[in-house]
Amino acid sequence: MIATMDYVALLDQSEELTKMILGSDVMEAYHHAQKELQADAEAQKLIQAFSSIKEHYEDIQRFGRYHPDYNSIMKEVRRVKREMDMNDKVASFKIAERNLQKLLDDVSQYIANSVSEQIKVPKDGAALSDSGCGCGSGGSCGCAS
Repeated sequence: MIATMDYVALLDQSEELTKMILGSDVMEAYHHAQKELQADAEAQKLIQAFSSIKEHYEDIQRFGRYHPDYNSIMKEVRRVKREMDMNDKVASFKIAERNLQKLLDDVSQYIANSVSEQIKVPKDGAALSDSGCGCGSGGSCGCAS
């Protein structure tokens, strides 16, 4: 168990690290891109359209290729996503989001390596995936999805 004063010092250092990350240029760029995305009516319309079609997609995923609307929904999902991704505000936000994720990954990796080289650190937000698996296959690998 960590001694009380050591624990308090560790918490103070982690708060300092948090302040440094929150004050970084990467975080500032992320917040700026997020505000611009939220203020752009066209981008919000595209995001809403994608969210709507994604709900239909999730419904047919239960049946897969056997669902009667499978092909049409799959084509529509790709079309709407491509349209959304081509929007300048969406693209800028995604870039800022990836840059922030990289910063957080790098900090996590540095901390883990400071403790031991054997500690595994999730990359690219894998710890935040819905399935609990970072494979990105949507559960087709057999992992917990």
